[in-house]
Amino acid sequence: MPASQYDQVTKIGDATDRIDGPLKVQGKARYAGEFEFDAPTLVGVYVGAARSGGTLTKVNTDKAESQPGVKAVLTYHNAPEQRPFAEPEDAMRFGQSRAVLQDTKIRYAGFPVALVVAETLEQARYAASLITHTVESDGPELLENADEAQVTPASLDGGFEPDATCGNIEQALNNTTRLDMTYHTPNQISAAMEPHTTIAYYDGDILHVHTSVQILASAVTCLANTLKLPEDKIRIKSLFVGGGFGSKLGLHNDAVLACLGAIHLKQPVKVALHRRQVFHSAPHRGFSIQKISLSADNAGHINGISHHSAMPMAQDYAFAEATGAVARITYKADAIESRHRVKVVDSPMIDSVRAPGDAIGSLAFESAIDELALHCKIDPVEFRLNNIAPAHPITGKPFSTHHLAECLKKGAEEFGWANRTKNDNGPVKTGYGVALAMRMNMIVPSAAKVTLDSDGQIAVFTDMTDIGTGTYTILSQVVSDFFNTPANAITINLGDSTSPASCGSGGSFGASSSATSVRNACEKLSRQLCEKMGLARGSHQVAVHDGKVIAGEGDTQQVCTLSDLFKDSGVSELEGHGEVEPGESHDEYEQYSCGAHFAEVTVDTITGEVRIKRQHGVFSAGQILNHKTATSQLQGGMVWGASYALLEDLQRDKHHGGFVNCDLAEYHFAVNRDIGDIKVTFIEEPDYKACKLGSKGIGELGITGAGAAIANAISDAVGIRVREFPITPDKVVNALTKQS
Repeated sequence: MPASQYDQVTKIGDATDRIDGPLKVQGKARYAGEFEFDAPTLVGVYVGAARSGGTLTKVNTDKAESQPGVKAVLTYHNAPEQRPFAEPEDAMRFGQSRAVLQDTKIRYAGFPVALVVAETLEQARYAASLITHTVESDGPELLENADEAQVTPASLDGGFEPDATCGNIEQALNNTTRLDMTYHTPNQISAAMEPHTTIAYYDGDILHVHTSVQILASAVTCLANTLKLPEDKIRIKSLFVGGGFGSKLGLHNDAVLACLGAIHLKQPVKVALHRRQVFHSAPHRGFSIQKISLSADNAGHINGISHHSAMPMAQDYAFAEATGAVARITYKADAIESRHRVKVVDSPMIDSVRAPGDAIGSLAFESAIDELALHCKIDPVEFRLNNIAPAHPITGKPFSTHHLAECLKKGAEEFGWANRTKNDNGPVKTGYGVALAMRMNMIVPSAAKVTLDSDGQIAVFTDMTDIGTGTYTILSQVVSDFFNTPANAITINLGDSTSPASCGSGGSFGASSSATSVRNACEKLSRQLCEKMGLARGSHQVAVHDGKVIAGEGDTQQVCTLSDLFKDSGVSELEGHGEVEPGESHDEYEQYSCGAHFAEVTVDTITGEVRIKRQHGVFSAGQILNHKTATSQLQGGMVWGASYALLEDLQRDKHHGGFVNCDLAEYHFAVNRDIGDIKVTFIEEPDYKACKLGSKGIGELGITGAGAAIANAISDAVGIRVREFPITPDKVVNALTKQS
């Protein structure tokens, strides 16, 4: 942050520069793999199973153990004892045991069968290359078609029920216009820039862990359950995270392996996954088969919505994606049926990836809605406006705020929807698309501590993480705004499990939940200051700056120097503790952020190449905490949406069960050349039913619907519909060939 801005008071909503920016551009922000202990750090490299769905029958480590610099080779024969994988069941998926090198079961291709710990990375890599192993397997159990998915999951990610219905769906679908469509989305990976990395050191009493993780409290529970240690004997730090996108919500093989090595050798051990290992040892998104049926009357009013989702689920890992959530919430209909089924398969962990549920659900559903609008010969914007649900279509509950129609209208105006022109001359065609976005808003229990010392320095302590989204900056703004204190008098301490447990980062709940807990802590501290100054209990505006505390306003205002206040009170600092959890309004109202996406593309009818000319999004997410970071997040989400639409496809080898394009050269995602102009507009109205600050989740809102707008623009350009994502040039050419 520039010195002039750093010396100023920052308000909630300001487009404030990130306070961690200087550290990052100077290389001073220390990520998990950059920490050092007093003792020399050893390096661990693991060997992954060659195939999935079988039993490890042989592992030969003799050559590896004899290599120079090798300190230990761990297998299931000699690794420290662990609790069985996925136990205890009530610890939920992020707190359950993540045991490795425990038995002979091979869960997936790439599952660790041995860990080499050596003095250097080169020594460890070479020794690991000498290890041989044999896996007996009849081949991996995979999901081939939708009919194989017969298991009803206990629940869906986000707390949704697997099935939801209202009205008579068969009657509603048998109307004037009915469309039956099947959409496919592929396996996808988070692709965070920072690979998963852990450095662990066990001093005989405390297990110290530096790791890249989004939620610390459950990570402590995970290691405690895995390693059979008390939670108070584990300390995790994650000060900076180089992107997570869901893959670092929980701990994975790097963390457990580093801890096993550290416990075994009583020395610091570092395990950093190389990129190809990340594709197997970190979670991914499973592919989906979405069968959608829609019907409408002659006036274009939707009568029936049926959405059936089939997806794979990893063994012993109860995660099911809420692919049909958007079909339950966006549009009114006489009847809605939403159903989710899974098949348990031999697979690396399947878990949250960049806007779970809504990202791939909107790809299919908003494309299908566009098909219905065009079939009814109604403009896609008008069709959506006529069918937006004024309340939750299934529960009937009111929305806390709901500006979806305003987003659509404003977006159409700013994008120039009414004045769009088609280029039909030559092989390159122009097309325009629109899609809506609804993303559930949540408050997750979170806690924080705020302290004030005699020098006027305010410090915030919470185990909240910053995964690149601006948490350090936003929490500083909350404190600066509350106490009218410049940012250089505020220190934000994040990512230490000894601090009060927060919600962590993920699911678009991090900013509102953690910021509200900090705000509540500021209020507690403010009341203490008022009491020390002899003011009656109650609500008093309190400012802290220039070595003074100023409480109250007008004739009742009192001013006290901090030195006098602390001298009289006999303490070195004051502290306030704040917590937040969902209130009654979360039961009484449906809480959603929303938006409208517009896209303009060109399609080359000879090569099938799609180029994005521009994307425009209008969003409503309550009070915007920081316009700069919020705009950046939404733009990034729109880039990911484009990536889903056109590029991303994690392909599996059906023979050995592993992924074949598991690096950033062959797993394609959007880069600068793939993206056109991006514009973001806000419709801003604080929603105090959502939280005290009036803010709502925003991180994943930009993704939801963005890809569908591009898919709809492609259809508009060339008159064909590709229902298998990503929409690559070969699929466009094949569809055009069939059309002709």
